Amino acid sequence: MASPLKDLYSTAFYDRLSNALVVSIPKFDKGKFIKAVFIPEFESKELKERMKHTSRVMHGFLPENYPQSIELIKKTITQLRIQGIGEDGLAYMFLPDYIETYGINDFENSVEALEFVTQFVSCEFAVRPFILKYENQMILKMLQWSLHESHKVRRLASEGSRPRLPWAMGIPFLKKDPSSILPILENLKTDPSEYVRRSVANSLNDIAKDHPQVVLNMAKNWSGLGSYTDAIIKHGSRTLLKQGHAAILKHYGLDDKGILLTDFKILTPEVKIGESLEFSFSIANENATEQKVRLEYAIYYKKQNGQNTKKVYKISERIYPPDAAVNIIRKQKFVLITTRKFHLGDHQLSIIINGAEKEISHFELTT
Repeated sequence: MASPLKDLYSTAFYDRLSNALVVSIPKFDKGKFIKAVFIPEFESKELKERMKHTSRVMHGFLPENYPQSIELIKKTITQLRIQGIGEDGLAYMFLPDYIETYGINDFENSVEALEFVTQFVSCEFAVRPFILKYENQMILKMLQWSLHESHKVRRLASEGSRPRLPWAMGIPFLKKDPSSILPILENLKTDPSEYVRRSVANSLNDIAKDHPQVVLNMAKNWSGLGSYTDAIIKHGSRTLLKQGHAAILKHYGLDDKGILLTDFKILTPEVKIGESLEFSFSIANENATEQKVRLEYAIYYKKQNGQNTKKVYKISERIYPPDAAVNIIRKQKFVLITTRKFHLGDHQLSIIINGAEKEISHFELTT
């Protein structure tokens, strides 16, 4: 079994960090630092709590003067690189947290620090309070970042400004009106870095949840600019596609006419938690011409209140020649995970062809 993520903050981690701090911070007391970290409550702290605890402890060993502290953090990152410490380590998220916690009232020094630190560990969460506090000033800075030579800074411009960034604080004014971040996405639509392009797609998908027409317009405007941009549009439209949004289905030439579903069967009408639902069906293209077919299935999970919640899963999307027929067998695991709790009883399964939900059948989830 994998170790809990909180164990990233281990004795070995703090030893490596201290070795860098000894070099970068004048008169740094390694023993005192380690003692301040490993307080009696440390073991019970989870990942985010340990991250913030590390930020607070670090603050006690840095100058009260914030700009001076930032310069020492930069030196620490340089020293970590010299020691061969890999970039993007999750444990180093305490560095962006330090900027967020202690630099929120110092815009100029903090945005410069975010630009530097994000090239070592992503600052996508730490930048959010600055967007909320400084709004247009911060968005303008992120627009400048979208032209930065570092792909990690460019990615911060798009990822940090996502209206619905998972596990991050929301940005209500961007949910209401995303127009201010569209120029950022425009600058990045042909970015050479896949890391950046995927972030652009995720931002579009966020926008689509509140403003589908904005994404539809961008899909039309960006279509055909190149394979990179086409992939961004497709990934950014995934929620609209799963919703069966008519305009996006039309944009991608997805029409269910002449596509026949037959022999839909649930092979495991009773599914125990920990096991898999199995089902099969057949698809035939009865058109005289080839047809693009997007196949999905939806599971209506039973909630605690007895209602159902629908989740759509993609099977495939490909061209079917005239008269082509395919039999498909799929499995869906019902393994307990931290992000989903199952409730026993009646569940439903449906097959979706080019956004159109076809047959629905039932199965029972048991122990």
